[in-house]
Amino acid sequence: MTKREIAERIGVSERSVSAYEKGDQEPESPNVQRIAAVLGFPEAFFFAGDPEELTEGIASFRSMSKMSARQRDSALGSGAIGLLLNEWLEKNFNLPEPDLPDLGREPGTLTDPAPREDFEEKIPFPSRSTAYGPEAAAEAFRSHWGLGELPVKNMIALLESKGVRVFSLAIDAKEVDAFSMWHGGKPFMFLNTYKSAEHCRFDAAHELGHLVLHRHGQTQGPELEREANAFASAFLMPRKSVLANAPRVATLPGLVRAKHHWKVSVAALNYRLHALGMTSDWIYRTLCIQLAEAGYRTKEPEGAAHEKSLTLEKVFKTLREEGTSKADVASALSIPLDEINALTFNLMLNILTGGGGGSRARSPRKSLQLIQSSKRSG
Repeated sequence: MTKREIAERIGVSERSVSAYEKGDQEPESPNVQRIAAVLGFPEAFFFAGDPEELTEGIASFRSMSKMSARQRDSALGSGAIGLLLNEWLEKNFNLPEPDLPDLGREPGTLTDPAPREDFEEKIPFPSRSTAYGPEAAAEAFRSHWGLGELPVKNMIALLESKGVRVFSLAIDAKEVDAFSMWHGGKPFMFLNTYKSAEHCRFDAAHELGHLVLHRHGQTQGPELEREANAFASAFLMPRKSVLANAPRVATLPGLVRAKHHWKVSVAALNYRLHALGMTSDWIYRTLCIQLAEAGYRTKEPEGAAHEKSLTLEKVFKTLREEGTSKADVASALSIPLDEINALTFNLMLNILTGGGGGSRARSPRKSLQLIQSSKRSG
């Protein structure tokens, strides 16, 4: 909401709302109640410590050019609440430590064949290059994590097992894909789950590229987006794996069947085949036209099931066993229940049902270990 909208709903002037935000004026008790009702947050939230305000300068957005400032700020607001929730989780559980080697270099120094545009939607004609900076980085990263050439079965679970804090964004706006950042030495990733499962997986791999390639420099820009796109493509579809498993003759039905091996979109697989020199320019463009005519740019054929967070699922299962309700968690953070559900892939709706009648005395922090063998790879 804008300041004007809030002012009209709580019955004060826009100037008063600005003064409330800046801390120059404290609202009277009746206005506090109206503010809480209009914004849907408990009164205690407004008297607790100020949550850290995230700025676009510290966050890497998946599709910065396509979103409005309001959508961006809404996503950053969700991220700020996510930091509060993560702080609470880390106080009560021993979460996996980050295992993300720093592969960062100066922006723009990674030679890259990938275009700026999104693989899933625009699918432009790719440029050619003999140097694959992001490709080499993805191969090195897979080697570090012991993945080899195997496809990643669950991208979210894999990231969590390596210490990435993954949360969901309940923003029903196609322009907002995902964003990531480093905060307090921990990598964070926020995914928009209103997209197809294949799109979410590519977003996650794209943000992983930002986390490992652009940790110390700027977080946005055409060059950085190209590098993250190329990293994501190579990470999800390793070169040797594609050469061994892709159809010898590229047809649209053949790509639809083959995409299940890597759990990627048909558009992304089409692009990858051409980037690796497995299809000609003419075949690539023909398939792009067929993708558009079939409506596969907006609706993925034979879509995969959405992935879920295994770490958060374990957390909430443990809380339930201890008698801690989701109302207790929300109360501890002074935030609405809906905010917790929105950040946690709506797991709490299914796992923490009912109240616990108040929290029991907490036992020492629980250790959550997500152990994946190379054969399961996520």
